Amino acid sequence: MNNKVIIGALIVAVVAMIGFVVMNPKMAQEESKMVATMSNTGDKASSFDLETMGGEKVSLESLSGEKVYVKFWASWCSICLAGLDELDALAAEESGFRVITIVSPGQNGEQSRSDFEAWFKELGYKNIEVLFDTSGDVQKAYGVRAFPTAAYIGSDGVLIKVIPGHMDNEAIKASFEEIY
Repeated sequence: MNNKVIIGALIVAVVAMIGFVVMNPKMAQEESKMVATMSNTGDKASSFDLETMGGEKVSLESLSGEKVYVKFWASWCSICLAGLDELDALAAEESGFRVITIVSPGQNGEQSRSDFEAWFKELGYKNIEVLFDTSGDVQKAYGVRAFPTAAYIGSDGVLIKVIPGHMDNEAIKASFEEIY
């Protein structure tokens, strides 16, 4: 009999606590304020308006509200090429961020756009989104000095970090867990 009373009292207590949390508007308001004030620190990422291999325009503004992983790379970069399989797999995942790559045809030893497109299509990657920075201005704006280089952009458009070199997918995903 005592066990039934104790279990009954526990059930009543749990229901009361849940009711308090759910029904307390002040608590919900505080939580809403906390979520609304979550933001990244830093400067806004440099805007861009680039074309895909399919001829579509992609701008940073069109990605507003999304976290974005930007990989700057070149077709002559052996480290870049070695990481394409992994990058293709990352782009295929639902990781909570968008994966785009930027190549600069005719800049820094990169082949022409038409040659690059023909070469890249032969590789058969299905998920890597390539944008063309034909002037090299976006590379310069992000301070790219080596390939590969990655830029991490928060959903609020803040440039969190720019890192040269290769990072594996788990490290990339872990970085985005810290970014809003």
